[in-house]
Amino acid sequence: MLNIDNLEKPAQSSSVRADRLAWGGLTRLILMGLSLGACCWLASAAETKKSEGPPVPKLKKNNLAPLASGEKAVASHAPFEGGDCSICHQSKEVQNPGPLTAPVNEQCLGCHEEFTGIMARKSSHGAAQASCVNCHNPHNAKLPKLLVEEVGTLCLSCHESIKTLVTQSKVKHGAIDTEGKSLNCHNPHAANVEHLLVRLPFDLCINCHGQDGVKDGEGKPLTNFKTLLAENPEHHGPVASKDCSACHNPHGSDHFRLLSLDYPSQFYSPYDPKLYALCFDCHEATMLTTPETATLTQFRDGKRNLHYLHVNKADRGRTCRACHEVHASKQPHQIRDAVPYGSKGWLLKINYSPTPTGGSCAKTCHATRSYNNSAVAEPASKK
Repeated sequence: MLNIDNLEKPAQSSSVRADRLAWGGLTRLILMGLSLGACCWLASAAETKKSEGPPVPKLKKNNLAPLASGEKAVASHAPFEGGDCSICHQSKEVQNPGPLTAPVNEQCLGCHEEFTGIMARKSSHGAAQASCVNCHNPHNAKLPKLLVEEVGTLCLSCHESIKTLVTQSKVKHGAIDTEGKSLNCHNPHAANVEHLLVRLPFDLCINCHGQDGVKDGEGKPLTNFKTLLAENPEHHGPVASKDCSACHNPHGSDHFRLLSLDYPSQFYSPYDPKLYALCFDCHEATMLTTPETATLTQFRDGKRNLHYLHVNKADRGRTCRACHEVHASKQPHQIRDAVPYGSKGWLLKINYSPTPTGGSCAKTCHATRSYNNSAVAEPASKK
């Protein structure tokens, strides 16, 4: 900080010097105020930044007492069952075992040594790191693995934001409702994949959605994506990046197929930009609102924007799914060979053929039509 008392000053009268000293004192006060203000602002900013992070789940306190006489235990801890309380407590006396001889996790890992390596993985569960008894009763329990509550209830009792999503979403993910629930995707102790996932996200999704016979909540068969991706080499960007969560929320959603944003589910739809929120998250929205362009899309005849022509209609606009398969296709730009049309699922052939400067569609929604997206020559100016 600048020390104004050390600055060289010209000779001055006593009154002027007094004024300058007064000014110097005032300046120091101002500078001190600014410094303190800056410190307070930095502290406030740091606190604000800290509060803007993801919410930290709040752990609840469990009742760890042994089950009451007459209550049937599904699981019982061997030392407790054997009546040897001194494995963990100061005394063998069942009625008065005394305090623990070491912190909880040190006690647990002293016997369950295989978990030492597990807990050292890159992504660890905060509840497990804090204390094993956040999830397990060290004496006995009505549930397997000495769990204090059923798996789904136990996880959601801390992860409140996920609980809201799981319980209030219109579309449920079967993986969360089936046996195992959260453990179908997450390791409750630690994992080498972020978010405690038991596999890389894409591999985790394909593990279920890469087989025949999987159905949605309404009983409709779902795509075998292992087969789809193997037979269709042109993968959509998020799929090529193995990022299913770019479009889907694995815990629940208000949109069909667990989509994170709106996407038109019909073949025809009046144009409404809200319907294309998912597409516009990556793609340029003006592609569907600009009648003429030479840059926004290659799907144009000269400057006439054919995306606009097909989609932007007050009635019966063709939605993205009418021409594009959003996961993978045999042709570039995810152009489909055929699209399910009507409630019976009849496949409407698109018969798209590319050319060096455009392409054509034959015998689909209309008679064969072609387009040429090469630059349109501007008319010569009149002299």
